[in-house]
Amino acid sequence: MSVILVFLLVIAGFAGWWLSHQRLMAKPWLEQGVAGDFVAFDRSSLPTAKIGLGVFLAVVGCLFALFTSAYFMRMALSDWQPLPIPRLLWLNTGMLVLSSIALQCASIAARKRQMDTVRLGLAAAGLTAIAFLIGQLMAWRDLTADGYFLASNPANSFFYLITGMHGLHIVGGLVGLGRTTAGALNGARPERLRLSVELCAMYWHFLLFVWLAIFALLAGWAATFIDICRQLLT
Repeated sequence: MSVILVFLLVIAGFAGWWLSHQRLMAKPWLEQGVAGDFVAFDRSSLPTAKIGLGVFLAVVGCLFALFTSAYFMRMALSDWQPLPIPRLLWLNTGMLVLSSIALQCASIAARKRQMDTVRLGLAAAGLTAIAFLIGQLMAWRDLTADGYFLASNPANSFFYLITGMHGLHIVGGLVGLGRTTAGALNGARPERLRLSVELCAMYWHFLLFVWLAIFALLAGWAATFIDICRQLLT
């Protein structure tokens, strides 16, 4: 239960950071500008798509929190034999970080209507995300070649399950990223393209955070962190 609470607190912090960037506390009556600008701002300050994505990410966060809790409960049993973390996961992590950075750059460029930079950022994000998925498959291949099969040990099953679920969310993100890239290449309206890029960036940042938490969990760092939290609370 403590694992779920810690994970949800981090999710809440991420959500608070995102909401703080939506200017929900802005006071347009104190700002200078044309009245029509304020009307447009009220309609688009928090699009329905962003709210929907935020709810979806909260559900995904709860799902991975449950996986994490089950992981900790199962590893306490005597038949648990942790498998070695492939070194390739470090490179994969770097690919996902680069993908998230590329999308953030594309999002900034979309606000400035720099279409060439937007297209470059979207392409770079897509290529590095595909590289991440290929790297994950190669890590699976290396583990199975060394005898760490899915049904050999509960630790193996959790490794393939959690990394596989994260990979499926990356694949889903690539579908949305592909549609956004197609819109950028076909001359979509700047406002619509900006929203699409921001949604992709938001989704990618969240998946990066989830992957870092998964990496820490599989490497054993999360268990040490939870023990420290428990000691502080007792």
